[in-house]
Amino acid sequence: MLTLNKTKSLFLNPNLQIVFGITLMGVLGVSSITPAFPKIINQFGLSHQEVGWLVAVFTLPGIFLTPLLGLLADRWGRKRILVPSLFIFGIAGGACGLVRSFHLLLILRFFQGVGAASLGSLNVTLIGDLFSGEERVKAMGYNASVLNLGTASYPALGGVLATLGWFYPFFLPLFALPLAVVVWGRLQNPEPKAKKNLNQYLQQIGQSLKQKEIITILIASGINFIMLYGAYLTYLPILMEQSFAPPSWLTGLLMSGMSLTSALVSSQLGRLSRLVSQDNLFKAAFLIYGLAFLVFPLVPYLSTVLIPVFLLGLAHGICIPTIHTQLAQFAPAESRAVFMSLNGMVFRLGQTVGPLFMGFIAQNAGIEKVFPTASGLAVGMLILLWGVKK
Repeated sequence: MLTLNKTKSLFLNPNLQIVFGITLMGVLGVSSITPAFPKIINQFGLSHQEVGWLVAVFTLPGIFLTPLLGLLADRWGRKRILVPSLFIFGIAGGACGLVRSFHLLLILRFFQGVGAASLGSLNVTLIGDLFSGEERVKAMGYNASVLNLGTASYPALGGVLATLGWFYPFFLPLFALPLAVVVWGRLQNPEPKAKKNLNQYLQQIGQSLKQKEIITILIASGINFIMLYGAYLTYLPILMEQSFAPPSWLTGLLMSGMSLTSALVSSQLGRLSRLVSQDNLFKAAFLIYGLAFLVFPLVPYLSTVLIPVFLLGLAHGICIPTIHTQLAQFAPAESRAVFMSLNGMVFRLGQTVGPLFMGFIAQNAGIEKVFPTASGLAVGMLILLWGVKK
């Protein structure tokens, strides 16, 4: 009973609840709009490759800004970066729903991406600041579950909104505006006190990159998001449209199955790691990724899309909290934001490259070849893991 009460009190911790809100904003920018892609293609007369720019221009700023914002968060404080970021994310994102020019839409998506650049790394940085030991592991697991529940509900919500009009999902980021007020007024987090100079920061990053385990984790993070944003989020809705022509709300509902599965798996990762080592779970995840992506083009009925969707959720539910927990353990408190931003930079790179790379494959070889390509990336990552983590 005592353990149950401690678990419940941790989940309901007010600071952790605010972190959950930041996490939900961090995954809103892509997963809520992809079910509207078929309608956006028709509205603006786009090719399958061109629609991928809606993802690429959003994630591009994070590649360059995430490390800088992490450094500033260590020197100026977490709130002073988070609050302006949430305001930019909300205002630029909401404005996307008002424009009727694809070029203006891309410009606003870029600025929304500027606001989003810090959210995916500072949320887990805050967990590292606020909790330690077993509580940190549990909090990371809870955060991963919330993240996956967000990515589960957003495609369904975006699909429903897209049935009213392609632009309605773009109004969802407006919820970031009240969240920014809550972060400034209610978040009680310890702010870093050390004032290292830039050279010391860069030296610390350089030392970290000499460790092959860290490099492997960062590569795994990048491959993860190339597959997820390139094949799954960008091209699965189009593949389903071509094969089965479901309504937008049903596409979003089916795609939400991955994140629901991930939420369940990540919440139970502690139990799984007591049965199987984390290294072997990591390898199993990429094996399952490879199998799931191979199956997508082969499913004969719309309902059977759920089989590879659930497999993908199983793999993703293992990968994400494992990556975050291991990286947080390596990061000293006074430079944790910079350290975690390395992962943020890598997954933003994966999010940006994924749609463009898979768009090239789709344009030149056909959409059905996108998924075996993703499977090949998963198998390549499995081989790398096998070599590093013997």
